[in-house]
Amino acid sequence: MELFEQDKTINLLPYDGEVIYYGKVMENLLADHYLATLMNTIEWKNDEAVIFGRHIITKRKVAWYADNDYSYTYSNTTKHALPWTKELLELKTLTEEITGHQFNSCLLNLYHNGDEGMAWHSDDEKALGKDTAIASLSFGAERKFALKHRESKHKEELILAHGSLLVMKGATQSNWLHSLPKSKKITAPRVNLTFRTMIQG
Repeated sequence: MELFEQDKTINLLPYDGEVIYYGKVMENLLADHYLATLMNTIEWKNDEAVIFGRHIITKRKVAWYADNDYSYTYSNTTKHALPWTKELLELKTLTEEITGHQFNSCLLNLYHNGDEGMAWHSDDEKALGKDTAIASLSFGAERKFALKHRESKHKEELILAHGSLLVMKGATQSNWLHSLPKSKKITAPRVNLTFRTMIQG
């Protein structure tokens, strides 16, 4: 498949981590199919967080799927995994084949438009282990993805295309924060799949 003939070894980070952007890994028609299917078959729920004692419900919706009934705690709230759908297993297999990493879970995000984004954070929960790979598949509206070094504050940005794949690995979560900036110009939805590896037990 000629889409994979590009050089996949370029690290977008200058130091202290590794982020590989593979670009589009499927044709638009297939990406359109997955976007529509995910929008309509995933059990989406508004995300929740407890911040400084306040219970916050976001406009952004999330879903959590995995091999087993893993519980996943972040922002002081806990989610219990649902069993994989056929399409999620297809996308997991594709992601594993391209990246060479194995995953046992997936946190999905649904951003309805550019009014919804994600503030600076890192995916460094203990349940994910240290320096494990996280693969991100994007469908729908093209959105800017930003990275910022914790100490130097150096920033890197790129646009995530419809049907594209990005992987964060190595010491990235320990040394870098990432975000999805809001944008009034974006009116279409985006679905993001982040494949992860939960530590067994």
